[in-house]
Amino acid sequence: MCDTCGCNVTPGNRHLLESAHPAGGREPVAVLQGLLAENDRAAAHNRAHLETHGVLAVNLMSSPGAGKTTLLEQTIDRLGGRWRLAVIEGDLETERDAERIRARGVPVVQITTGTACHLDAHMVHRALHRLDLSRLDLLFIENVGNLVCPAAFDLGQHHNVTLLAVTEGDDKPAKYPVMFRAAHLVLFTKADLLPVLGDFAPDRAEDHLRRLGSAVPVLSLSARTGDGVEAWCRWLETALDARRTGAAAP
Repeated sequence: MCDTCGCNVTPGNRHLLESAHPAGGREPVAVLQGLLAENDRAAAHNRAHLETHGVLAVNLMSSPGAGKTTLLEQTIDRLGGRWRLAVIEGDLETERDAERIRARGVPVVQITTGTACHLDAHMVHRALHRLDLSRLDLLFIENVGNLVCPAAFDLGQHHNVTLLAVTEGDDKPAKYPVMFRAAHLVLFTKADLLPVLGDFAPDRAEDHLRRLGSAVPVLSLSARTGDGVEAWCRWLETALDARRTGAAAP
């Protein structure tokens, strides 16, 4: 996917391309493979940096408008008194989502990617240096809204959470298998709309997920009403406890 559309090249790694690829140099495929390898090295560095400070990082991925920011607002309201939270926000332009998080008193770093349709490990590395990790327990990375490319880039996170809004169609796991195979948890969001939609069947969506060979847990919730959000928060707290005790992840 990214090897053909060219979005491997981002504001975070362009310097690598320019420094290692003089005119008439390597073949494009080799260049892109090199960029991915550099991304993985940066991701490993990010992960080690987070683990040194005991911080759990969760990467939120979805289509645009699936409710990532609204879910983060609910999560901050419920867990902010128990855990020290921060957010890295990814969007092509604007700081609108970051402003919503900032209004809740949580540290947030905005990454504007310009034309890149995903975050990469280099961008996240720069953002981490703008946060005091010694004062954090849980870091959310809200990736750029896109059901394709974000799944291909390790950022240094510990868990991937994929959101699927019930307004999108229950066949999305079948149509976008890479994204859903990469998930450690799948959330069916905007579940309060199920009674008025009629064409999204959670059981059918989960069946598509299982046909991919994925056994990850699935939760339905509505960040607008709060229904189901407590189960999501319990999943996060289990993941936090597992990270600190070395137990199995949820």
